[in-house]
Amino acid sequence: MIRQLVPGMKRSLHDARPCGMTLAELLVVVAVIAALVALLLPAVHAAREAARRTACLNNLRNVGCGLHGHLLAKRRFPIGCLEWRAGWKPAPARCLAWSAAILPWLEEQPLHEQIDFDRSFADPANAAAAATRVAIYLCPSADRSGGPDWMGRTDYGGLTGERITSPNNPEKGVLIHDRAFAEREISDGLSKTIFVAECSRGPWPDGQWINGRNLFDQAYAINWPTWEDEIRSRHDGGAQALFGDGAVRMLSETTDLQVLAAACTRNGQEAAAIPGATP
Repeated sequence: MIRQLVPGMKRSLHDARPCGMTLAELLVVVAVIAALVALLLPAVHAAREAARRTACLNNLRNVGCGLHGHLLAKRRFPIGCLEWRAGWKPAPARCLAWSAAILPWLEEQPLHEQIDFDRSFADPANAAAAATRVAIYLCPSADRSGGPDWMGRTDYGGLTGERITSPNNPEKGVLIHDRAFAEREISDGLSKTIFVAECSRGPWPDGQWINGRNLFDQAYAINWPTWEDEIRSRHDGGAQALFGDGAVRMLSETTDLQVLAAACTRNGQEAAAIPGATP
């Protein structure tokens, strides 16, 4: 009996397939994995961008709280730029930004106290404060570079008005040079007037939170490919803007230019609201 089983066992072991995968099977597995990765990557990207967009929205809401905190304390919104000056050349003008003025209402009181508001934003006495990174002023989706690296940058700028319908002179917005507005002076209504918006695509040399030149007027469509300071973001399909009532809305790239122009002014008497703007 043993003699009959042993040869059979040898034939069974000899005929068994070796463990492992053939080259064809391996290629099929690799192709399936590659297909799954290709399907998952856009979903992962979309989820991450949605989270970054929400963080950006919360930043702008906090900026809105800061603006209204200033309004409650001073009975006016902050001056867009205190003693504006052109260029980076030394000058007596202070050129201090609205975004420096609202720091106490952004839980940045110690930083605010470091700033000597009797001196220029670029004065050596303000260098340490100016170099401080303020997280609320940074959009997580932005990857902008350029401008002085010795100052804390900002991805949000104040609106001085628009050049879509006519020259922006005098300035038509709320955060303008050397003037502060009370709420009653914004006759178009806070809910229809953009105060601050994203300006985070491309090298924006004036984009520092202490620099009073982080103001701009709107001349083109949302996210229009221009090197000028405009409402531009790294978000897909639009950019986020803070309105005077504290609401933050995503402005579509297809927003009608006439409606956009109306939203950039404080007292143009326009009745139109931005259609399709999402909170």
